[in-house]
Amino acid sequence: MNAQHSATESTGRRVVANLALTLDGAYHGAGGPQDFALIAPYATTDVARDHMTRFVSTATTAVVGRVNAQGFHGFWPTVIGAEGVDPRDEAYAQWLVTTEKVVLSTTLTEAPGENSHLANGAANDVIAELRATGAGDILVNSSPTVIKQLLAADAVDRLELLVVPEISGGGARLFDEGLPATNWTLARHEVGELGEMSLTYDRAR
Repeated sequence: MNAQHSATESTGRRVVANLALTLDGAYHGAGGPQDFALIAPYATTDVARDHMTRFVSTATTAVVGRVNAQGFHGFWPTVIGAEGVDPRDEAYAQWLVTTEKVVLSTTLTEAPGENSHLANGAANDVIAELRATGAGDILVNSSPTVIKQLLAADAVDRLELLVVPEISGGGARLFDEGLPATNWTLARHEVGELGEMSLTYDRAR
């Protein structure tokens, strides 16, 4: 057993990875990293919002890459107190602002947002350090580059996936060739009216 899994047992901290995907496994469209046209219509459904509420309820640390950290900081604080906002969106925004955030970046000189700090080490090393202390889940929040690195190191304990009934026909995919073979158990699932699926998979070790 390696050190990171021993640390998980000693602290009880799980690494939870959250991402929305198309049926062909893409996390953005053929237009590039800013192309979320296929995923966006499903992000505000009850199933998607309840999905989000569940995985943040147990997380006490968020790990994000540079792009998402800057995007989150630019948008989610504005949701708090906004007129007509869904309570689940506001609760998520409050969680994102107040929780500890570790931003993985080799280019930033200052972490964006409150309660954030920078880490420029390898994702697996940063996660191993977080596992060794504290309590609560470590949420790798919609940061596919970081998730890919952790999947390659077999360092993810739970996958929280929102799968939308679209085929992108292009765009980057989460499950690249060369990942280690692993086995997962379906812990829960829910299907929305638009055909979106909230899926929770636990790593079977």
